[in-house]
Amino acid sequence: MKLIIAEGLSQYKDDILSTLKKFKSEGTLIGNGSRNVIKVFDVNGMHLNFKSFKQHNIINRHVYKFYRKSKAHRSFEYAHMLISKNYHTPRPVAYIENHDFIGLTSSYYVSEQLQDVWTLDRVLYDHSFADREKIIKEYTRLMFRLHNDGIQFLDNSPNNFLIRREDNSYSIYLVDLNRMNFYDSIDLTKRLNNFARLTNTPEIIEIIAEEYANLYGTSKDICLKTIMQAAQKQVTRRKIKKILKLYKHIIKI
Repeated sequence: MKLIIAEGLSQYKDDILSTLKKFKSEGTLIGNGSRNVIKVFDVNGMHLNFKSFKQHNIINRHVYKFYRKSKAHRSFEYAHMLISKNYHTPRPVAYIENHDFIGLTSSYYVSEQLQDVWTLDRVLYDHSFADREKIIKEYTRLMFRLHNDGIQFLDNSPNNFLIRREDNSYSIYLVDLNRMNFYDSIDLTKRLNNFARLTNTPEIIEIIAEEYANLYGTSKDICLKTIMQAAQKQVTRRKIKKILKLYKHIIKI
């Protein structure tokens, strides 16, 4: 087992190890656990979020042991990087990897569990949500800043942003951090294509397009058209993926 704990939190080592032993049978499940399993535990006075990543096939197990950092490792590393650049993300606590002679067998990312937060998904689709448009614009400014820093957050879907009201403003926390690309600079098309996974709702895209255009110094129409096209391509890809899954299922039968 490889256990790496964030600086200043070594006192939680034994508690984390004992929590791992009861991960399958205890804890509060977040989501349906169909892919990655996320559970919250009270660990020595701290609410900790344990994310167990889905088991990989034999090839990826080998890759993640010898050639590429595991998803847990990247999540831990990227969380520290984001915090160093004054972005919000839950406090990274530790990551754990288990290996056998073939490769990675399991991995976990541990972070502090945020309290009193909403997902961006709830904000987007509840038209009665207080300050809804303000929060969407704040999210857009966050994405613009990431892009200016050369960071492409690939899992840009609504459930990967947590909103918390702090004083008289809203803070947006990024989660599910293991997939990012980094560039010296990002052109406008790549920036706008980064919104493809967020939504295909025209009203929301229009708010984002107008805000991003103002920040970038370009026309709203260019932003709106590019984001809409990217969102539609994403919808098409999802439909094709569902059809292929159905086809594979039929063949097995």
